[in-house]
Amino acid sequence: MQKILVFAVHPDDETLGCGGTIFKHLYDGDQVYCAFITNGNSFQSTLIPKLSEHYGFTDIEVLGFDEIYLDDLSLNDLISPISQIISKYKPDILYIPNRSDAHSDHRKSFEAIMVCTKSFRYPFIKKILMCEVISETDFAPAIYDRTFLPNFFVDITEFWEKKREAIKLFEPELLSDPYTRSLSAIEALHRYRGSQISVMYAESFMLIKEVYQ
Repeated sequence: MQKILVFAVHPDDETLGCGGTIFKHLYDGDQVYCAFITNGNSFQSTLIPKLSEHYGFTDIEVLGFDEIYLDDLSLNDLISPISQIISKYKPDILYIPNRSDAHSDHRKSFEAIMVCTKSFRYPFIKKILMCEVISETDFAPAIYDRTFLPNFFVDITEFWEKKREAIKLFEPELLSDPYTRSLSAIEALHRYRGSQISVMYAESFMLIKEVYQ
């Protein structure tokens, strides 16, 4: 059994970025914790209890920061509560936002989380994976050293329908075709990622660190 900690900058990032992988971890008997850094917008904030119930998280944390305003905070404002959560759960694996996502909340959260992953202070962390969040990761600036280059794939074929149901919790925020955050576009992304590893559906990540002992 492994301990997994997912950092969702806004309620929906956990679902878009690694929802299928979360279900896979839970199916495998792992403990999965989710930390919501902001409450998101007024609609998203009401979904946190529903998300916890839908996934069956081992536990959740809600830091309660206001969305959009993370950039106005110092890193220390974020580092302390993030460090406390990581120290509390001592996860083996971290799922975190992509460092160059279009949303400034994602970028600021990435900086703060990475400060809390130094091996001499958090030796229990064995793997760190950056998530791909549609309409954030794909809209990041096309700069070679900030590009999302997936090098870690998870087959979520068995769990796609559960992820789809989780996505539908956010139905009022989904867009119509052909926009990027439409249900068909989300499915197309996971079908494409699946095709890269010869399965029906997959989620992709960037592996930041892995410790093998």
